[in-house]
Amino acid sequence: MTGPETRPEQAPPRATSPVPDLLARVGRGDQEAFSRLYDHIAAPLYGVVLRVVRDPSQAEEVLQEVLLEIWRLAPRYEAGRGSAMAWMTTIAHRRAVDRVRSEQASSERDVAAGHRAMAGQDYDVVIETVAGKLERERVRRCLDTLTELQRQVVTMSYYGGYSYPEVASLLTTPLGTVKTRMRDGLIRLRDCLGVEA
Repeated sequence: MTGPETRPEQAPPRATSPVPDLLARVGRGDQEAFSRLYDHIAAPLYGVVLRVVRDPSQAEEVLQEVLLEIWRLAPRYEAGRGSAMAWMTTIAHRRAVDRVRSEQASSERDVAAGHRAMAGQDYDVVIETVAGKLERERVRRCLDTLTELQRQVVTMSYYGGYSYPEVASLLTTPLGTVKTRMRDGLIRLRDCLGVEA
C-alpha cells in the first residue's frame, strides 16, 4: 500500500523588491515614491556609509548627501547596467570615501598649518633670545666702562633692588656720594648705549 503522494514543498513566491519601480518613479520626479524609497534604502545605505566613515554623525550627513544625489541622478539610472540597490550602494560608498579623503586632507592641512605656525613661533623665540643676549652683552660692556663705585651703585640699585640709603649703608659711603655716582654712572651708560636723553 502506498502512502499519500508527497509533493515536494514549493517555496513561497519570492516577494519582488519595490525598489526598482520606486527608483524609476523617482526618476520621473515622484516625491511620494521618493518618500517610500527612503523607507527601503535609508538603513542599508547608512550601514554602508558608517562602515567607511566610522562616525555616526558624519555618516548621517553623508547619507543626506547620498539621498540628494539619488534624487538628482535617478533619471539617469539604467536597469540594464545593474540592480537599483547596487547602483545606490555604489553612490553611497563613493560619497563616504570622498568624505574620508576630505577629512584626511583637512586634517593634514591643519597639521601643516600648525607646524608652520610653530616654526614661525620658534623663529621668533630664537630672534628674541639672541637679541636679548646681545643687549645684555652690550650693557655688560658699558658697565665695564664705569668706575668701580659707579658700577657698584648702579648694579646694587638696578639689579639688586636696593634703595639709595641701603646702598650707602652697604658700601659705607655717604648718601650724597651714592646719588652722585648713580647720576654720573647712568649718564655714562646712556652715552655708551647710545640712548637719547
